[in-house]
Amino acid sequence: MISRRNLLKLAAVGALGSAAAPGRSSAQTPLDKKGTAANSATNSTKLKIIALEEHYCLPALFNEWGRLSPEIKGGILFHQKPMAEMLEDFAEKRLARMDAMGVDVQVLSLTTPGAQVFDSATAISFARMSNDAGARAVAAHPDRFQCFAALPMTAPAAQSVAELKRCVEELGFKGWLVNGRSLDRQLDHPDFFPIFEAAAKLRVPVYLHPQLPPKSVRDAYYSDPRFGGPVAEGMLAGPGFGWHVEAGIQAVRLILSGLFDRLPALQIILGHWGETVVPYMDRIENAARVRPEKLARKIPEYFRSNFHVTPSGMFTGGFLPQAIELMGVDRIMFSVDDPFVPLPPGGARRFITELPLSETDKARIAHGNWEKLTKRS
Repeated sequence: MISRRNLLKLAAVGALGSAAAPGRSSAQTPLDKKGTAANSATNSTKLKIIALEEHYCLPALFNEWGRLSPEIKGGILFHQKPMAEMLEDFAEKRLARMDAMGVDVQVLSLTTPGAQVFDSATAISFARMSNDAGARAVAAHPDRFQCFAALPMTAPAAQSVAELKRCVEELGFKGWLVNGRSLDRQLDHPDFFPIFEAAAKLRVPVYLHPQLPPKSVRDAYYSDPRFGGPVAEGMLAGPGFGWHVEAGIQAVRLILSGLFDRLPALQIILGHWGETVVPYMDRIENAARVRPEKLARKIPEYFRSNFHVTPSGMFTGGFLPQAIELMGVDRIMFSVDDPFVPLPPGGARRFITELPLSETDKARIAHGNWEKLTKRS
């Protein structure tokens, strides 16, 4: 096992080869002194790059969100123009952004908070409307787009199960993206078990995306006149920090609930390099030992068998070696978080090309791991 210290040193000098987490395998490709793969037939500048956390929205959904109470929608204004215009576009401008950054395929998903903040009837209507829009985009550009399903989580679970089956079996969607809790129900609530069970039976992954923390948490931790007003507070509670903790808590709750003991084949994807969980895994595992009877395995073992991570446009720092040490290269995939994370020309492809990994492992991260995960036959 490579220590975290050595992984960080290797990453810093660009000499990190193909490393695997304990108990996992990863093909070894030797690196030359410059940190590039030796004797590799793969040219990383020509790799197909599939980005997983790439968002869209609809004008009607923006309007419906606008009717929500401030308690539910919070103070975030990042869905305003010009962001809204980019989210609503499925054609020329989006494709141009993809070409510019070096992304070949986007896996589209309805942007947060999705349909999870509406009453049952409204959630059913907007989830279906959004999924149909995503399906039309995929049909128009099947070589450029794939899609995650949005589900009406506030409706009875049978509605979400039916919509997930429709999206996967009829529309060809690759999985389901969920924005953490739904109103006041945490993601590990027993009501949601049939939906996870359906995803496991359909053999499709679940992308666990963040959303704003509850209002009580926002008020307690992220609201202060010194922060600069509602927009600044919303950004701090949201993509600046708060919702990454929120998503990480949801992931840990899923493990502690015993979900993966009941559904050992279920696969979860976390963006932002694991939504605060990966770097704190040692602490999380130590704290969880107070109730060892709850789980069949240690928490890190669930991460190695049931979780995957993507960068979500976070292309700096020591995140990569931490993820490799914990999970192995075969559980790391790629994402940009478009259009919320603007990349310079060639930014996505440059990130893959300059990874201090073998060409084989670059290909895994760029597209191979995702294609393997979503191969249902």
